[in-house]
Amino acid sequence: MRLLWLLCTFLLFTPARGAEVVRLDVDSVVHPVTVEMLTNALAQVEERKAALLLIRLDTPGGLMEASRELVELMIASPVPVVAYVSPGSARAASAGFFLLMAADVAAMAPGTRTGAASPVMMGQEVDPVMRKKIESDAGAWMRSLATQRGRNAELAQETVTEARSFTHEEAIKAGLIDLVAKDEAELLKMLEGREVKRFDGRMAKIELGEKPVVTAYAPTLRQRILKGISNPSVAFALLLLGALGLYVEFSSPGLIAPGVLGAILALLGLTGLSVMPISWLGVALIILALALFILEAKFTSYGILATGGAVAMVLGAMLLIDGPPELRIGLAPALTLVLPFAAITLFLVTLVVRVHRNVSVTGMTGMVGLVGVARTELAPSGKVFVHGELWEATSSAPVAEGGQVRVMKIEGLRLFVEPLG
Repeated sequence: MRLLWLLCTFLLFTPARGAEVVRLDVDSVVHPVTVEMLTNALAQVEERKAALLLIRLDTPGGLMEASRELVELMIASPVPVVAYVSPGSARAASAGFFLLMAADVAAMAPGTRTGAASPVMMGQEVDPVMRKKIESDAGAWMRSLATQRGRNAELAQETVTEARSFTHEEAIKAGLIDLVAKDEAELLKMLEGREVKRFDGRMAKIELGEKPVVTAYAPTLRQRILKGISNPSVAFALLLLGALGLYVEFSSPGLIAPGVLGAILALLGLTGLSVMPISWLGVALIILALALFILEAKFTSYGILATGGAVAMVLGAMLLIDGPPELRIGLAPALTLVLPFAAITLFLVTLVVRVHRNVSVTGMTGMVGLVGVARTELAPSGKVFVHGELWEATSSAPVAEGGQVRVMKIEGLRLFVEPLG
């Protein structure tokens, strides 16, 4: 009886555990890795029987194709999806605004901002008619999302057509978002018992209980690596460092370490760039820059070729990513990466070219051109003293004993010389 009484007391006074919430942080550029993370987070929702998927947004935007895939996944989610722009000073710009509008509940923290969802076309000339078509299509998509979620479709479309942005206060007053919460705990309290209309028209009630359990989605090691190196500046830096390592290994075979590290860094850089849309114009400019660095070391151009190579590489870095501004490598990062690389590459190439141009000064080949003294009369053969050694020699003209000779070639252990002067 006492055990039963203790059990009843424990059940009465122990607060009931609330429903589980899976949280996914989208805190970088939107790209295919983000799509993979959301797919895995939704699988975790089904596995844990979670009641809600919370997407915390702090992104400058990203790729339109990846955004479309993310929106499709959010719409098809078996549980309500809440998009929350957090923490303070965070933003959900461009592609992030599409994700905010696609969520069943859109929320922002004080001090955050959103909007500026105009599509940007890079690396190509777009005539006004084509640009209008692209903006019209993106605007219609935005209007559809906002209308289906019961939000201000007209203002939502203006984020695409006029690149408008909104603070959290402006967004809540304009009907672009549903809630403003200072932190995650307050947001979950506001969501408890709330009824939402899913994208297909079904009504769903969010039931979290008094103390919901929030489980943060933990990216896999592969996703963490890809997320880190998919930053264009980081990927480009890894590629340059890898190229330097491989060049050092090829120019000085046997060092091993520079080659191994260079290969690893180059592959990581290429992997990071592989998830981005690449402009072949940028690639061509980078190849041109490398060619100009090599030519500068071979020919005297008084720095013209090297300067051209540096300019070509900076432009190539800035044009390498054919995507929106948040994905491109800016001028400052490009200069920071390219100038040291150009200086080091030019230095290494110059050293290699000078070594190849120098005449060998070791072994028998290094004796060609040296001056020696005839120890016997050369008529035409005799002995000469060269490089501290006594050699059998054949002269092209008679030389008296004690006369000076220059070594012209070596065959076996015989020197062929000519009289000096």
